[in-house]
Amino acid sequence: MTALSGWENFYVIVGSSAGALIGLQFVVMTLLADMPIREGTAQAGHAFATPNIVHFGAVLLLAALVSVPWNGVLAAAILWGSLGFIGAAYSGIVARRMRAQEVYKPEFEDWLFHAILPFVAYASLAGSAFSGYAHPRGSMFAVAAASLLLLFVGIHNAWDAVTYHVFTQRRKQDAKVQTGQNGGQ
Repeated sequence: MTALSGWENFYVIVGSSAGALIGLQFVVMTLLADMPIREGTAQAGHAFATPNIVHFGAVLLLAALVSVPWNGVLAAAILWGSLGFIGAAYSGIVARRMRAQEVYKPEFEDWLFHAILPFVAYASLAGSAFSGYAHPRGSMFAVAAASLLLLFVGIHNAWDAVTYHVFTQRRKQDAKVQTGQNGGQ
């Protein structure tokens, strides 16, 4: 019996949730596709929308990695550690994209949920890989915590994006249409 045993139900729940949320993100993006595209929107999307899919994908990948019937924890730890290092680097890229885009001025909450918390989750994955062989039980709890953190960060960010588009951007669009400022569209 390895340290990975007993986590099956947890990762079935977390992994299937991440997979469903990836699909839901695509549905939402499709529904928002009819909104007018402002200059710089793609740049903002790379900073605020794309990371959600990456985080949900990371959770789905973690669920798959931990569900493989490994003979021990070492191979899984190497893989989740690699994901942690890649994710931490990606968090830095996201922070740079947040600063570079000009469509929206990020507030503290945006920095927290789009850059800081994902970095913490990925860094804890990387860190837990180093202790995976010596302390497999504790490492598995760290991986589980990182998975949940990424899942909840993604949920928060997806909800935040939808409410921004529906309550801020849609109202601006409707106000322009009502005052005849739609530029002949």
